[in-house]
Amino acid sequence: MATSGHRPTELQQFYIPEEQSVYLLSQSQARQLREWIERCRHQLAQVGYREVELVGKGAYGFVFAGIDGAGNSHVFKFTRQNLPQSFHERLEEEAFMLEQVDHPRVPKLIAYRTLRHQAMLVMARAPGINLEEFSLREGRLAPRLVIRIAAQLADILRTLRRESGEGRLVVHGDIKPSNLMFDARTEQVALIDWGSSVFAQLDAEGQFLSRNVMALMSADLQHTNARMGDVYYIGEEQLNGALSSPRFDEQGTAATLYALATAQSSRFGHGTIPATSLGLPIEFARMLEAMLSDDAALRRRAGDYFLRQMPRIARTILREPSPAPEIPLVPVWVRSLEQEIETVVYSSRKAFLREDVLHDTALRGRDRDDTLSAINDVQFDRYYKHFMQGMGDLEKAFLVAVGRLGKYPVVGGLAVRWSDAGVEFDTTLSLNEPSLRTAFVAAVNNMITLARAIRRRDGVFKACLFNARRTLHVDRDDASQPFVPAAASVIPYEVSPTPELEDTGREHSYFEDGPDPEEFLRLPPVMIEALSRLNAIHHTGMIIFEALPTHLKIHSYYRLLDPAREHEFRNCLETLLAAVPQIDGLGVSGYMKMPYKNTRHFAHQSRLADSGHRA
Repeated sequence: MATSGHRPTELQQFYIPEEQSVYLLSQSQARQLREWIERCRHQLAQVGYREVELVGKGAYGFVFAGIDGAGNSHVFKFTRQNLPQSFHERLEEEAFMLEQVDHPRVPKLIAYRTLRHQAMLVMARAPGINLEEFSLREGRLAPRLVIRIAAQLADILRTLRRESGEGRLVVHGDIKPSNLMFDARTEQVALIDWGSSVFAQLDAEGQFLSRNVMALMSADLQHTNARMGDVYYIGEEQLNGALSSPRFDEQGTAATLYALATAQSSRFGHGTIPATSLGLPIEFARMLEAMLSDDAALRRRAGDYFLRQMPRIARTILREPSPAPEIPLVPVWVRSLEQEIETVVYSSRKAFLREDVLHDTALRGRDRDDTLSAINDVQFDRYYKHFMQGMGDLEKAFLVAVGRLGKYPVVGGLAVRWSDAGVEFDTTLSLNEPSLRTAFVAAVNNMITLARAIRRRDGVFKACLFNARRTLHVDRDDASQPFVPAAASVIPYEVSPTPELEDTGREHSYFEDGPDPEEFLRLPPVMIEALSRLNAIHHTGMIIFEALPTHLKIHSYYRLLDPAREHEFRNCLETLLAAVPQIDGLGVSGYMKMPYKNTRHFAHQSRLADSGHRA
């Protein structure tokens, strides 16, 4: 996962949509973050806002919400103070672009102002929650609701295609579920976050957008002005740096509708789980598939059809039978625990999923020896999306599907093995919220369906899902000093007795697959010996040591299944913790154990069959 001695890599064109869990930050970083959030709250309260709350955060800034003296609900977007000036200027540009858009489903700009040397964008607040959150809660959205959302998005895109008085078209550039607010009561959507928006360089027909010959001659027509939207949703043209066009937003819309209909978090799976397999009206399903096609001409025709015909399609009356329950393809345990869980996914052994990293477009011409390993953090995959480079869409879809599991309150792990005969899954997945079971099972089944379509692989993929709230942190001043845990530190565990296994050979082992080729931290012998003793005790769980230059994180999840050996079990964990000062080197080392072997085998399946469509 990480090596030492690398300089930080500049992530040039990749958009970073998520922020690291505060529970994975070092103590000083977490303190600074909390202080900064509290300062923003206090400043907003001082200028007259009440009920101020943090509603979003990302790599570039924070979003707060509050109510003004007149009772109006506003949102406030701050840029992080430690970013270069160009990022603060982008907030002002976002305000300017938002001002160009007049649509009832686009919350209006209230003001752009500076508050105590801090740039701030103030906008009207759209009701409801974003569609990514709604999708995670509901799972696959009903065809009727997908159609209703599609009609509203088509209406927004038609407005954006109308030229302003200066002959300009606005491109949003980052349409995705989390940028769409959804009011479940009225089923109305609102398009937010215009930070990637630009004026289009080309119209929908690919013609340069300027009626002024001099302006056309002076314009830079060789370089795109587009900003990189979320790589999980944007189309090939935008990803590859084409001149900006309204077609960008058609692609984001198609990816969004597909993701909502399938309960996925990206566009990548459409070749394996096609729109025509989802029970959508056949005309709409075929149109959506064409919008996601590899054929650029077909995409354009389908986009035009979408904008032209969506008002008529939206009037289609759909029967809405009770949805069939999701049957999990692998066991999913549901427990309602008092503790709060903030899940993080750590996945390893991904190198074999890459086709050819050396020839990847984003890395061409660059020194790639540090590109994939310079950011040595267990949450790297969650918000820096470099890890997908060199993979086909199917492999990307599979990894995104694994990542979606981490958006639920779940702990456990999985191991996937591919062979000519099919795919084998060993899993232990324990969900902490019963109301989310249907949606979570849909996410698990999607992951398995995508894995079944992957062929010609020889390797094991592993993922651990742990509760970041239980991560232990150990800081040191510099790399020459040892990591010394606080005296009160303990590795937490639960005790949950289960019937004795009749066949002890079914017990899973920490060491079944040998050393992980993607983990560079080597643990001291005393730790390996303690893990060997731990391996002989019936339990389930995982432990990951993540050593950064001045910060060590110990992620763990343990459940003892043999209460009679609790003293021995606890002694092994204490030995592991006591040996932490002997850790030498940087990187990640992890060990995972299933409760027992319960391998599920699936035959290969390249594509789901078309469903019976409803008219």
